[in-house]
Amino acid sequence: MMTGMMFRTDKSGDGGSSRREILVELYGSLDRRYRPEDVADLVLQALDGRLSRRGRVVLERAARHSSRRQGWFSSMSTDYARPVGGARQVAAATRLFDHRREVDPEDPESLLEFAAAVGHEIQWAPERADFLADRLNRDARATAGIELSKRQYNRRFRMLGRIAAKAGTLRVEQDKRRLLMIGVTGFGTEIPLDRFIADIDAACFVAYYTARRKTRRRFSLSGRDNPFDEIAQVLLERCTDRNDWWMIAQVRTTPDVLRHLGDRERGRLLGRGSAVMRHSAALLAARWNPATDRTTMVVQSGDDSTTWNNLAVAYNAARAGWLACLAALNALDLLEVACPGKAMRLMAADLVAWHRTSGGDVDPNTAVWAALPPPWDVLDGSAACTRTDVEAACRTAGLAPEKAGWTAPRAQGAVAVFRPTPELVHGVSIADPVWAALLRRAGVFSGKQVKPGLAADVAHGLASGVVVSDLPAADHPAQ
Repeated sequence: MMTGMMFRTDKSGDGGSSRREILVELYGSLDRRYRPEDVADLVLQALDGRLSRRGRVVLERAARHSSRRQGWFSSMSTDYARPVGGARQVAAATRLFDHRREVDPEDPESLLEFAAAVGHEIQWAPERADFLADRLNRDARATAGIELSKRQYNRRFRMLGRIAAKAGTLRVEQDKRRLLMIGVTGFGTEIPLDRFIADIDAACFVAYYTARRKTRRRFSLSGRDNPFDEIAQVLLERCTDRNDWWMIAQVRTTPDVLRHLGDRERGRLLGRGSAVMRHSAALLAARWNPATDRTTMVVQSGDDSTTWNNLAVAYNAARAGWLACLAALNALDLLEVACPGKAMRLMAADLVAWHRTSGGDVDPNTAVWAALPPPWDVLDGSAACTRTDVEAACRTAGLAPEKAGWTAPRAQGAVAVFRPTPELVHGVSIADPVWAALLRRAGVFSGKQVKPGLAADVAHGLASGVVVSDLPAADHPAQ
């Protein structure tokens, strides 16, 4: 559900403190999911007195739809799910051991250090945490001077094992969220705050453009809009040679930005992109379901499609930046040695069927993906795939390999026209945020049965036309 966004009423933007506060909120939006309208409203305040007439008019097209202007909040969350730390486990261990120690429950390493410190008194250690193999028997406990009953000793041993397990889970979930943010913002969340607020023009572009990149996917037959819209264009045009193009390149690694960087900076971006490609590809390999048909990529029962798709987005974003840096460094010939392909998202079966019944088919890029070795096999050296191989697969699928972004930076599309962010429930557009909240709570469009207690309200809402999306079947909402 929604989380509150505080928008200040001071629109003057003058006075260092108020402008800094706005920039700090814009910085915070990099790691969250503000709607572009709400970011545009903040940008207008931050740039008050600095915009041309055209710039203000263009930004107003979005800002007038902001939550602050409209007086209501979206039913959609303004944040991405965050891993739950180990505060509960730490509190329980502190009570059990009567041992107080400084610990950051959000840091996996700190959790392990805490467990090792409090576990010293029962000779527990992270490397000796197996409940069946590593516990001390009665004689060993007596020799070690542990004056606890077997039951109390076991309770403490289990508790420390839970903390160690929590640290491992937290590390994995934090890594997954970091990759998710790389997929939707590039390396925007890794920009230091001081650097962000030091360049107001670059900061405003970065904040708005990343908000556009984070717009939710709509359940439809049409592709996504270009995140680079008319407002992003106006904000980028404000940046000159005096601005921080390295910061801009963290979120937009495209030829128009890379030309402002030197070879050393391009090389650093190339290395970071390559590292993310390898890491995310390895995680994709671990989650690949051999039963999946690579020619359709229809999700199978039991698949964690959300995690797969988030990892695929991260991999593809890193790959696109990597290709752009190779091109900027005149090094695309390296693709003759190895050219790992894209990773395709898993698709809902009803969406694939909708495409086909409407006279279309799955994305032709899927045929290229299916014809090539999986990218993780190419990256770890267990399979060969060169630019020649990719070009041949693209020709078979009817795609131009360079224009489609398989062997060169993808051609930049036309600048999009700003459209207000739709209220979505599992990708379906809803006319009203209150109805959207109800439908989401009832489980509509989730693939599950509607909650019985809300079925009557749902039926009334659907009959009254609150759904504004085209759907593949009239009875789809009840699924």
